[in-house]
Amino acid sequence: MNNIEWFKQAKYGMMLHWGLYSLLGGEYKGKRVHDYAEWAQSYFQIPNNEYEKLAAAFNPVGFDAEQYAKLAKECGMNYIVITTKHHDGFAMYHSKCDKFNVYDATPFHRDVLEELSYACKKYGLKLGIYYSQDLDWHHPHGGGYKSNHMYNSGTTWDNSWDYTGEKNFDICFNEKILPQIKEIMTNYGDICLAWFDVPMTISAEQSELIYKTVKELQPDCLINSRLGNGKYDYVSLGDNEIPEKIEIADDKEIDYQDIGGFKPSPYGLYESACTLNGTWGFSYYDKNWKSPQKLSEIKAHLNSLGINYLLNVGPDPLGRIPVEARELLENIK
Repeated sequence: MNNIEWFKQAKYGMMLHWGLYSLLGGEYKGKRVHDYAEWAQSYFQIPNNEYEKLAAAFNPVGFDAEQYAKLAKECGMNYIVITTKHHDGFAMYHSKCDKFNVYDATPFHRDVLEELSYACKKYGLKLGIYYSQDLDWHHPHGGGYKSNHMYNSGTTWDNSWDYTGEKNFDICFNEKILPQIKEIMTNYGDICLAWFDVPMTISAEQSELIYKTVKELQPDCLINSRLGNGKYDYVSLGDNEIPEKIEIADDKEIDYQDIGGFKPSPYGLYESACTLNGTWGFSYYDKNWKSPQKLSEIKAHLNSLGINYLLNVGPDPLGRIPVEARELLENIK
């Protein structure tokens, strides 16, 4: 079965937002983020020389990839999507082209993506990866600098507190973005889907190059619509978007900032990524958990429309799935 047919039948998956931001838990120097915990660096404008210190403290001894996969399998999920690099630029795998990663920069010294790939294979799950292909706050030329007039979950889309000079995203793209995508697609076995995000700066040519690169290295890997510039295999709806019905927006190019309708999917594939509470990354204080009944209703509704339900979990700084999250997942029907 190819991944197009598999995706249509998968219906339900687990998303994992996990990284250095999990150590902060949405808090910094006595203040809290107003929105997503994983946006803490931008919200508090934490300088990179301070943010990098989190890596020295990141030692998630409670991480057990098999427990993640086992839980997903027992809850009826069919795939896992993990953040291999979020907007802070920190890679959760052993990147050879940038040492700001979980293997080289932390005392943990383990490759999270590698361990999860083995666990998914053991439990019969497919593995997908989230990768922030535009924003990168750790690189002087990370994207987003053209879009700071638009709302975001921090203060600016780019790192404008460390890097104030003229920026050229092409440099970041060539030095880090494309090389890391090549690493991921080469070194971790079969990747069922590539979950890209917030295409604010990326050019049509760069989206095309990423698309072709992924397909060359992983021909069966599905690419989501947030890659940008109309290059995609399946449609990622807006964050926590639960539509009443699928209505294709005719003759309209819908981007990340305009999710009031549906792009047409070339294969009829749709997915909605949703949270258990109000954030994606781990938060110490966000106890706004949805009820098992509500989550079950959302799942049934989305699946009835042919939309996959990608339900997010934010592991804590030790790599553990919070008890509340685990209990919710275990009680979704």
